[in-house]
Amino acid sequence: MNSPRPKADSKLSAPIDIRRVRESFSEPERLRESDFLRREIAQRMAERLALVKLTPQAVLDAGCGEGADLVSLQKRYADARLIGIDAAPAMLAAARKQQGSAWSALNNVLAQWLPNRLRAGKMLGAQPGLLCGDFAQLPLAANTVDLVWSNMALHWHPQPDRVFAEWRRVLRVDGLLMFSCFGPDTMKELRAALAQVDRAPHVLPFVDMHDFGDMLGEVGFATPVMDMETITITYETTAKLLADVRALGGNPLANRRRGLIGCSAWGRALQILENSRRADGRIPLSFEIIYGHAFRPQARTNSRGESIVHFDWPKK
Repeated sequence: MNSPRPKADSKLSAPIDIRRVRESFSEPERLRESDFLRREIAQRMAERLALVKLTPQAVLDAGCGEGADLVSLQKRYADARLIGIDAAPAMLAAARKQQGSAWSALNNVLAQWLPNRLRAGKMLGAQPGLLCGDFAQLPLAANTVDLVWSNMALHWHPQPDRVFAEWRRVLRVDGLLMFSCFGPDTMKELRAALAQVDRAPHVLPFVDMHDFGDMLGEVGFATPVMDMETITITYETTAKLLADVRALGGNPLANRRRGLIGCSAWGRALQILENSRRADGRIPLSFEIIYGHAFRPQARTNSRGESIVHFDWPKK
């Protein structure tokens, strides 16, 4: 039996305009103000990854952005071939620019601190291969990588079930998928404030982790494990809060409001946020972070040699 393929009637997680997503990430310098959150979540993912015994030959960073995670993954798996893919050409251009200096610096450190007899085996190899493409149509052959890593990128794709099927396709048997993304309660304070003054959607309706678990089972991943946590960031001003929200990628919904919300309505929304200040005088903004990991299982066969795929459904 071939690997499960995406269903023709795949449903949208949200009416996300992929073209607008690429435009939102076309100015890397504008997004760096929010990179502190991606770095924090990458560290928490790395702590989870440390619990898994894995010696990958090839690693794919899906949604690599400017390549920060590629550097840490290469340090963890020094002998692995690294591949980064992103849908935004501008992010990949920034990654290429930064990777050269980052790799040289890492090798200089290794050369300084490792004994001569160990350097040859520990020096980092070539820089990661960087590719531009859609998560749901990867420019990679089947059974190519041992680890798919994706940090805070999945929620930008309108069809996560197709993405999961494609990630499974490129994984080798016993390969690991590990990802993070925003969940439904992300920016709930801002969502509630805007909902009181305008009916148009201003924040993505992020997918619930249980739905992700179902999708992983449907495309043939084994025993998917999902968990979540809430990270709350507090701000002194609404201006700084909104700047971080824009730096996270903005609103790529196809059904978003085309014009401005209006001064009066916008002022009311800002006042609602002001009224949410805590006892310490700061304005809270919540982020629900979903973490998931799953393995591609070994295909089972019956007495006639026909492959059997067993689906393990996560409990809700």
